[in-house]
Amino acid sequence: MKIYNHFSEFERLDSAVATIGTFDGVHYGHQRIIRRLCELARSTGGESVILTFFPHPRLIIDPENQDLKMINTIDEKAKILAGLGVDHLIITPFTRDFSNLSPNEYIEHILVNTIGIKHLIVGYDHRFGKDRAGGMPELEAGAKRHNYQIEVIPEQDINDVAVSSTKIRKALLEGDVALAAEYLGYHFSLFGRVIKGDKIGRTIGFPTANIFIEEPYKLIPSDGIYAVTIEMAGQTYKGMAYIGQRPTINGMTRNIEVNIFDFNQEIYGQNITMTFLEFLRHDVKFAGLEALKLQLQKDKEATLAYFSDL
Repeated sequence: MKIYNHFSEFERLDSAVATIGTFDGVHYGHQRIIRRLCELARSTGGESVILTFFPHPRLIIDPENQDLKMINTIDEKAKILAGLGVDHLIITPFTRDFSNLSPNEYIEHILVNTIGIKHLIVGYDHRFGKDRAGGMPELEAGAKRHNYQIEVIPEQDINDVAVSSTKIRKALLEGDVALAAEYLGYHFSLFGRVIKGDKIGRTIGFPTANIFIEEPYKLIPSDGIYAVTIEMAGQTYKGMAYIGQRPTINGMTRNIEVNIFDFNQEIYGQNITMTFLEFLRHDVKFAGLEALKLQLQKDKEATLAYFSDL
């Protein structure tokens, strides 16, 4: 899959089969649209194109509300789309100027002159252009002027999936990573860099790697303990992750830490991917480090039992 970070990098195609959206999570509903996109491109001799946006349009249109967190970083999204067989991914910066394009300007300048669409796949409720004024009437009028075909995903097909990015975010923010995985079709993960912590875990027999997540809009699941796998330097390990403020030691910042089983190496500065498989318990303040140590041993036993049942 070829990736373009601006329209200026993209060379107009003769027969583009395109769809448009943020596709946060690339969940089952998105995957249905994308598989149809690739199927149609193959059957018509065209090339599949996804136009997506970064940052998320809501962060530009409503700058006072920065609470929206994303299921995927843009790199994670690109990796999933590549795995689905997409030919071209255009990641256009969503700016005020872009948001002010009229529906007709959007169709002519972006879809026709820049991408070269011959087929366009959209959901029944697709909106576009300034103030989201554009819809199916404008797309159909544009199809007559510019000779492209429209395929609409009906409301029934979309509703049958019964999944949305909003539902997935809610599940993750409640710690329900198993439900999120059902909706997504894969397990949610965090990618980050190992940084130095205060090494308290080592003193009670549970050393942890502290993870720094660079992307500020990446969603972090609910505080608690999770069974996870860790990918690092081409190897996969099992472990248990902690998210929280470490109330037992009166912590002041929210930490993301992972205890990697059967592992004893210095890995500061390394990048790791932590994949969330199961929620074990909520964060709790214990009477002291000894009580915390006893609970962490129980957590480890629960995590190992989870992996033994897979």
